[in-house]
Amino acid sequence: MVFSQRGFDIRCEWGGAGLAALLADSDAIAIVDVLSFSTCVDIAVNNGALVYPYRWQDESAATYAQSLGAILANHQREFATGYSLAPSSLVNIPAGTRLVIPSPNGATLSLATESIPTFAGCLRNAESVALAMQKLGSRLSLIPAGERWSDGSLRVALEDLIGVGAIIHYLNGTRSPEAQAAETTYLHFQSDLATQIQQVASAKELIARGFGADVDLAVAFNQSTCVPWLMKGAYTRYIV
Repeated sequence: MVFSQRGFDIRCEWGGAGLAALLADSDAIAIVDVLSFSTCVDIAVNNGALVYPYRWQDESAATYAQSLGAILANHQREFATGYSLAPSSLVNIPAGTRLVIPSPNGATLSLATESIPTFAGCLRNAESVALAMQKLGSRLSLIPAGERWSDGSLRVALEDLIGVGAIIHYLNGTRSPEAQAAETTYLHFQSDLATQIQQVASAKELIARGFGADVDLAVAFNQSTCVPWLMKGAYTRYIV
């Protein structure tokens, strides 16, 4: 109970354990995984695709995609043709495409929200996601996904905290200290958001590997009005 942040309208907590702590007392949830999953979902759904989150890329992922008549995205970023966790690979995805995206962070969290209305939030759609969440109630939980260290433990990702803070900035209601800290972090970097995020470890890694275009897509602040929400196992467009 003490970890539920009950008593505040707007809450924030990290990763799977944090989601579990906030889940029972939430009217809506936003999963924020800025430098991959959430940005991929925004771009694909904005084009009219259906995105099915899946926990990880293994043999079961291919079986799951086949059962849906869907395409399985590669869980790694590649320069080759096809869809992957590189947002740039999804820019021209056709409307109506069914796409399974495996991810240990954003997708896994999406599948852990049970029956609570769930949105994929990022910097691209921060204001629109906030408006949609506000329509569903006052108890709103935002989950920065974070990344993983090589041992599987959670690595706090500054870009996800900034993304959460950006959404919170457009929400009405009392903030928990955790939510207030996220919003303050966003406000600190707001004046030069793209340049600052390009300097965080996750972005520097992607740029060094040749995926600077993916970072550029991820930091396109409020350039999207798409609000992806999870319905019957797939992210589709929510009409605000």
